[in-house]
Amino acid sequence: QVQLVESGGGSVQAGGSLRLSCTGFGYTYNTYCMGWFRQTPGKEREGVAAIDRYGRTSYADSVKGRFTVSRDSAEGTMYLHMTDLEPEDSAMYYCAGDPRRKTDESWHDGFWWMFWGQGTQVTVS
Repeated sequence: QVQLVESGGGSVQAGGSLRLSCTGFGYTYNTYCMGWFRQTPGKEREGVAAIDRYGRTSYADSVKGRFTVSRDSAEGTMYLHMTDLEPEDSAMYYCAGDPRRKTDESWHDGFWWMFWGQGTQVTVS
């Protein structure tokens, strides 16, 4: 049973920083692509960042230069370091994992991700 557990969300003022964590259980973590998505009420889930098993990263244009995704294979944990936060970054943030390789076109589409966490709320005011 694959489980993904997010933590680190909270409330922060515009311009501030937060670090989200996602810890995985029940699978061979190092072989999976991992990603971060976010969603606000009434909107579709949006791909924010992804990192593959080799450490290669992808970002949505809206967060490039402000967010950094990383993974610690020894800990089985993925991180999203968010800086210079804007009110538009407010959303529920979800961790996702999948054993299949992702392309530049597919990584940001939730359809291609098999496992999801429960989400952690980020509020920027």
